[in-house]
Amino acid sequence: MIRLAQPSDLDTIDQIAEQAILHMAASNIPQWDLSYPRRLHFAKDVEDGVLFVYEQEGRIAGVMALRPEQDPPYENIQGWTVPHGESLVIHRVVIDPKLERQGIFQHLMDFAIQTAKDKHYQSIKIDTHHDNYKMRRFLDKNGFVHIGYLAVIDREAYERTWEDEQ
Repeated sequence: MIRLAQPSDLDTIDQIAEQAILHMAASNIPQWDLSYPRRLHFAKDVEDGVLFVYEQEGRIAGVMALRPEQDPPYENIQGWTVPHGESLVIHRVVIDPKLERQGIFQHLMDFAIQTAKDKHYQSIKIDTHHDNYKMRRFLDKNGFVHIGYLAVIDREAYERTWEDEQ
């Protein structure tokens, strides 16, 4: 089940984020450190009503923020298919490392895409660290196109549109 996160979820989300950060570091993925993303960042997402959790057997297994595009770094890259401001952007995807490879992020991604379509956005955008081979492979598998490098935040930019989908 996917639902909006609540303030009461923040302790659990922060614990999962810490475990995920350590797991990524052990996998040589330097995307995050123990200062980001943490409770403070997720609390802002909850306050803004953009943080979603995936529950499995009554416990939080994954989380993602889904925000209307408003990131200044996204304005600084050429090649987007959809103009700035007409997309939803996925941020802070965290899956409990003990539950990896169970399709949790796929459920969250499908939810994000359907939400964007339902709200009449033209695409989903996301960025990831160049060395995050797991995320980059997932994005390729899910029809995202690599747009380019966001130097100001040291991330690779991806976009998925659905204008040609039936």
